[in-house]
Amino acid sequence: MAKKIESSFRNMVLALLSISMVASFALGAVYNLTKDPIAKAQQAKKEEAIKQVVPAFDRIENVSIIPAEGGDPLQVNKAYNGDSLVGYAVETYSDKGFSGRILLMVGFLPDGTIFNTAVLKHSETPGLGDKMDAAKSGFPEQFRNQDPASFTLKVKKDGGQVDAITAATISSRAFCDGVQRAYNIMNQEGGLK
Repeated sequence: MAKKIESSFRNMVLALLSISMVASFALGAVYNLTKDPIAKAQQAKKEEAIKQVVPAFDRIENVSIIPAEGGDPLQVNKAYNGDSLVGYAVETYSDKGFSGRILLMVGFLPDGTIFNTAVLKHSETPGLGDKMDAAKSGFPEQFRNQDPASFTLKVKKDGGQVDAITAATISSRAFCDGVQRAYNIMNQEGGLK
């Protein structure tokens, strides 16, 4: 005959502790297995974005710059083809998105004009704010070949020159804010050279 186990506070605590330890170990093991592949995928996405936003290059020099107005540092990637500087790829952000932070890669030519933009990460509303991605709409095209020194990086509703995404003005403002932040960091470093 099996011995009857009494339900006591001590037994419940031990059972809960055992289950928690097994779950914690499993979670830690999964994290350790996936952190390197996730980091490699994020790095590959950044490298692909750099290729999209600057002309052909054969080497990159990275510099991290803290904005004068405060905030997180921005990564500036100087792209060279041989000894010639062909452009800058600035990893920038905006915390003004509808659903939080958006990450962008903005490419500048040496004369300061925008070569191209790419969205690295966002949580904007599908079908609305996510149209900031070139794969979903032509919204980013209006930034190409624009010189932010003379092109106001604000939506038209705010007195700028950017046509906002329909029903996603907040996301459009955030995109403009990220591009402006990238341009500001380039000027902070003594102008585009």
